Amino acid sequence: MAKKKSKREYVWLECRQCSSRNYRTSVSVAEGTPKLELKKFCKNDRKHTAHKIRRK
Repeated sequence: MAKKKSKREYVWLECRQCSSRNYRTSVSVAEGTPKLELKKFCKNDRKHTAHKIRRK
């Protein structure tokens, strides 16, 4: 039995303030490239900042 091809891709979430890549997550790329921006905790700045998608 063949395995289905996944329509998900792993991406890094990069901090807008210090440009460090802190988180890795999978996103669905079935409808094209998503524009995702989340408020996450940055360990370098030690506060919650906006993080955007960066591909490796």
